[in-house]
Amino acid sequence: MTAPIIHMENIKKHYGNVIALNGVTFDVRPGECHCLLGDNGAGKSTFIKTMSGVHQPTEGSITFEGRPLSFSSPRDAMEAGIATVFQDLAMIPLMSVTRNFFMGREPTRGRGIFKRFDIEKANEITMVEMRKMGINLRGPDQAVGTLSGGERQTVAIARAVYFGAKVLILDEPTSALGVRQTANVLATIKRVRAQGIGVVFISHNVRHAMAVGDRFTVLNRGQTLGTATRGEIDAAQLQDLMAGGQEMAELEGSLGGTI
Repeated sequence: MTAPIIHMENIKKHYGNVIALNGVTFDVRPGECHCLLGDNGAGKSTFIKTMSGVHQPTEGSITFEGRPLSFSSPRDAMEAGIATVFQDLAMIPLMSVTRNFFMGREPTRGRGIFKRFDIEKANEITMVEMRKMGINLRGPDQAVGTLSGGERQTVAIARAVYFGAKVLILDEPTSALGVRQTANVLATIKRVRAQGIGVVFISHNVRHAMAVGDRFTVLNRGQTLGTATRGEIDAAQLQDLMAGGQEMAELEGSLGGTI
């Protein structure tokens, strides 16, 4: 079995007396899609922010490519090869796809006072990278705001892959998308995995997770309820775990089966 790119062992995160994470263990391997599932308030956001360097764990260890690491900032995590695509995407709708693709990392030509943005090279790279992800733009100067939600997600994913992501964290990438746009994003995830990149797919949608996932870890109140591989668990069982099936069964019994 391939060694994990990143392994997080017994991660705990406390905010004063509030325990957000209480001993979470999680890893992701090259070319794998490991889905992290849980209802609102389960601890998913805190966990991915810990993985991406936004928060430092109160306890626990992080190993990246076999070496112990401690990320003191998101920049540290990005330089190591951990990229996060958040729900808000951090894009400027009125700017072109190329400008959004290279935001802050623009290729240049010339030196000194003659140094300038190499727009031709940037446009060419943008078109090539988007085609790799199955998106044919009208042109690199097309405004991001004219793209569909799924296409904007693909721009963000393509950008992360181009700049060297080894682990790609996707925070609820399909939550606000229609059926066709969701299908496009899930297809993009498969393309990313084919390049040997590990994908952490954060979601509360079991169907979407089952479509692309290799392993499934369920979070509940800051703790893992277990990890299953594809074929070991079906969608109904996974949904039951997420929804707290045992708690719901007890509540239904106490209310005389009215739920």
